[in-house]
Amino acid sequence: MMDSTSIISYVTFIFGIAAFFYAIGWIFKSKTAGRLGTAAMVIATAGNAAGFVLRWVETYQVGYGHIPLSNLYESLAFFSMAMGVVYLFVEYRYKIRVIGMFAALAAFLALAYASLPSIGSQIQPLMPALQSNWLIVHVISYFFGYAALTLAFCVSILFLIKNASQNPDSGILGHIPSVKVLDELTYQLVIFGFLLITLGLITGAVWAEQAWGRYWGWDPKETWSLITWFIYATLLHARLMRGWEGKRLAYISVLGFAAVLFTYFGVNLLPGLHSYL
Repeated sequence: MMDSTSIISYVTFIFGIAAFFYAIGWIFKSKTAGRLGTAAMVIATAGNAAGFVLRWVETYQVGYGHIPLSNLYESLAFFSMAMGVVYLFVEYRYKIRVIGMFAALAAFLALAYASLPSIGSQIQPLMPALQSNWLIVHVISYFFGYAALTLAFCVSILFLIKNASQNPDSGILGHIPSVKVLDELTYQLVIFGFLLITLGLITGAVWAEQAWGRYWGWDPKETWSLITWFIYATLLHARLMRGWEGKRLAYISVLGFAAVLFTYFGVNLLPGLHSYL
């Protein structure tokens, strides 16, 4: 019987296959390749979910018994699943497959990074600070939010490329939705992601009060989470109150994603209470 690590390894390649078929569908405007990409994305996301559940069962088998969201390997695996879920919803809702290549590639790269020996896939006991039910809501909120904001970044890049082109409706750029559609999709993804990271920020503060006796301590991850929140809050404010759209919002989305990456990976290099993630 396969363990969760083996399942995640197979899922990594299936996400890669999904990215390949989506790319073929985009470049050659092939509906068949696009459908194969969707099928592979569904299989990969379902397999990722199965690996997550099995990992949860395995934590009980080794005597720890906790949701598998306690270290970098587990968070990367969960992020890739969240990315699959968010993207498949967007594809179902908007019938746009062009961004599937980027979503599948992001999930593939996350799992490929998680498979590096330096990351380590061993099941570990929860640190005392993590032994709380707030862990579930806090981490799940953030990673679904990160998935939506990653997708918003991908759409923003497509917008900037198409908007800068002299012939946006020719070649493979012609297979991309209009800049108006991309701009609106970026905005909606940012709204969704912003609501989730807001929930994550609030639940994190409540959790911190229970674990450490204070709601906020300016830990590096807390600080950068707040910086990220302010960047996306600025984007939404500019859109709603100033009427900004197009390139300016796309640039803020790209900046926000850079902050997301640093919040997730960069602050792990700094000493702090969140360095275990």
